[in-house]
Amino acid sequence: MGVEKSAEGAQGAGATVWSLTWQSIAGRDFLASKNLIARIRERLIRAHRSPSKVLLYFVMLPSEIHAVARIDGGESVASITRSFSHVLSRWVREAQAMRGPVFAGPCHIEPIMSEAALRSEIRMLAWRPVRRTSCKIATHYPHAALRVALGAKAGEGFDAGPLRAVFGESKAEARAAIRRCIRRAPTDDEWRVWELMRGLELPEEHVGSEQVKVVTKPLGVVAASLIVAGGSFRIDDALRLLEAWVTAKIHPGRNMGHANRSSMLTVRGRALVACLAVSHGLCSAAFVARHFERAKGTLSEQMKACRSRHADRLILATPLSRILEESAALRASDGSQRHCACNRQ
Repeated sequence: MGVEKSAEGAQGAGATVWSLTWQSIAGRDFLASKNLIARIRERLIRAHRSPSKVLLYFVMLPSEIHAVARIDGGESVASITRSFSHVLSRWVREAQAMRGPVFAGPCHIEPIMSEAALRSEIRMLAWRPVRRTSCKIATHYPHAALRVALGAKAGEGFDAGPLRAVFGESKAEARAAIRRCIRRAPTDDEWRVWELMRGLELPEEHVGSEQVKVVTKPLGVVAASLIVAGGSFRIDDALRLLEAWVTAKIHPGRNMGHANRSSMLTVRGRALVACLAVSHGLCSAAFVARHFERAKGTLSEQMKACRSRHADRLILATPLSRILEESAALRASDGSQRHCACNRQ
């Protein structure tokens, strides 16, 4: 049963599935005591116990709380999360006698628009305790909905029926489908994209070796994928990936960084990188200008010229998946050439 179909059956056509994430600051612990764990769990379940709200999944970790909920369009998701955050903050302060904030930021709210996306989110959350070293086997973690959904633990107020309905008609069919869904652990790259999108990890802006700032807001899937493909959490590494790809498109065999800084191809390449970075939400044109040590006004004019050229518009329209695939192939080719050169020496 799909997300939309099950949403209509439970709450009407306006219901949407949301992924909700709370993260604590360093030193705070959502699982500081058994009493606190029980209170948070009960409150999370009770907050979604109404005809207009259904809790599909949850996982509670020392520094993170995640929930997947189907919420009717007439309800304010922000209001629901603020109310829960207010109560949770007060309880954590009572359990831990230390001054200061509880949360690293506001609750991150992410819509889940398809059954495939919902299944992917359940898989990530099932493995999250393992990723955070809270357990070694995903199905053994006690402070999550997974064991209830698989029939290994009593619900204690949580109804796993709505979640099972997404995976199968009968309990046995649904439980088997859930096990198949979570059988493969997420890769490091999958984790890094997922964490960047939820603000659990934050990208860094560098100019050369100097850190300019840490980006404090979650990224979209496109920008997060570019940063992860760059090999670090640094935005300038993602720009280098785009730079290498653009260079291969407009001038194969050359390196933009080693080319004449004022040549027309180099100017065009920088402008294309800036256009791609801005359009994919990676960073601002000002940051790209700092990265290339150029004036922002000059780069903006060059970007405008790029968008007016037919050949450049075709490059800018390249799907992200193709950019990432071709970038990986370029890296593999470069690594192979370096290996051959070392062997010749």
